[in-house]
Amino acid sequence: MGCAGSKRSKGDEASKKIRKPKPWKHTEAITREQLIQMRDEFWDTAPHYGGRKEIWDALRAAAEADITLSQAIVESAGIIVQSADLTICYDERGAKYELPKYVLSDPTNLIQQT
Repeated sequence: MGCAGSKRSKGDEASKKIRKPKPWKHTEAITREQLIQMRDEFWDTAPHYGGRKEIWDALRAAAEADITLSQAIVESAGIIVQSADLTICYDERGAKYELPKYVLSDPTNLIQQT
């Protein structure tokens, strides 16, 4: 019967509204190809730093999707969002997942190739 006094803090954190990261600038101007290579390298090595592969896969899908779909992916995977821009998240077991901004959005100094 203790339902009335139970807290929903974990559920509240997981349902935090996701937003794109604030504009950022890479140390030097880079091309789209260089950015894609950096992203691929991060996603290939990220599971080796801890956490569960399925959470890393869900975070990648969320990072590459639009905001609405990202929200649904995060909620369905049970990811607890600490930073609304997805740079810091946790899984239900408490493992921490840190995402660099370059996997979440493009830098302001991205070189547009013609």
